[in-house]
Amino acid sequence: MSDLTSAAAPSLRDDDHVRGPKDGPLVVVYADLACPHCAVAHERLRAAGVRACLRHFALRTRHPRALPLALASEAAAAQDAFWPFVDAVYADQGRIDDPHLWAKAGELGLDVDRFDAARRSDTAAQRVARDVQDGLRAGVAQTPTLIVEGVLHGGVPTAEWLARLH
Repeated sequence: MSDLTSAAAPSLRDDDHVRGPKDGPLVVVYADLACPHCAVAHERLRAAGVRACLRHFALRTRHPRALPLALASEAAAAQDAFWPFVDAVYADQGRIDDPHLWAKAGELGLDVDRFDAARRSDTAAQRVARDVQDGLRAGVAQTPTLIVEGVLHGGVPTAEWLARLH
C-alpha cells in the first residue's frame, strides 16, 4: 500500500454508507464493486474494526460491470440493504451479471421489482456520479483508494498499515 498524495479530509455526508464502530478510525474508501483488489480491501477493513465509508469509483473503462454494480448497490440501499448487498457481491466476484444481482437481491429479501426499478433510477445514477466526481476532485486515480485524515493511500491495506490506524 502506498501513500499517494494529500487531499482535504473528506467530511461525511448524511447519505454516506458508513459502518463500523463510531469511535473507530474513519477510512473513506473509493471502490469499484467489480474490482478484486477492492474485495480484498473490503474484507480486511471489515475485519480490522475500522469505521468505513464506501464511495463509488465506478469507471466502465476499468471494469465493464463497475457502473451496473454501483447502481445495484444503491438500489439495495433504497431498501436498507446496502452493506449486505456489497458484502454479497464482494464475496462472490464470479457472479456479478444481472441475473445474479437479482438473485442476490432476492436472497437478501428485497423486493426484486423495486430493486430493478431503483437501479435504473436517476437517483441512483446521480449518487454514483457524485461519488465518482468527488473522488476525481480528491485525486483518486485507482481502486481501492483509502483516505485517512486527508492522506490518499492506494491499494489493498496491509496488516501493518491497518495496525497503525488504531
